[in-house]
Amino acid sequence: MRQRTAYFAIFLGLIIVTVFQITKPMKNLFVYGIIICLFSSCLEKNDPKKLTNTKWELIELPGLALPATTKATLFFADSLKISGKSFCNSYGGKVEVKDQKIVLKDIISTRMFCQETDAAERAYVQAINQVTDAKINENELQLLNGDKKLLVFKKLAN
Repeated sequence: MRQRTAYFAIFLGLIIVTVFQITKPMKNLFVYGIIICLFSSCLEKNDPKKLTNTKWELIELPGLALPATTKATLFFADSLKISGKSFCNSYGGKVEVKDQKIVLKDIISTRMFCQETDAAERAYVQAINQVTDAKINENELQLLNGDKKLLVFKKLAN
């Protein structure tokens, strides 16, 4: 989608430059703007290889305080599979890459009840089942649903 937007911006820009006979300084400014659009459309592409064999610890679940007694984790294996701990229970699933978006699918988990982490457990499981994209920034992983931030993790040493 971002790539199509960039191509559309270039096409539209070329039409404006030729139809309106824009002056040279204005043309240069316009061309620089199009170049910046092109590069920005390339910046946010997800590379699933960056996630291969990485371990992550949850640091933020928006709208909820995390339990101090236990952690939630996420591990990306080398075969497009995930596993981890959702405070109390273990879970696993698959990673699917569609249009440069990372989607978590077929999440399954154990069903133990842990009273002290129940609210966080339910919120985490609900969030991880809604993931439709991810952003990776150095040592931080954000799992998203559209533009909405669902979960934020920090990278752990392997």
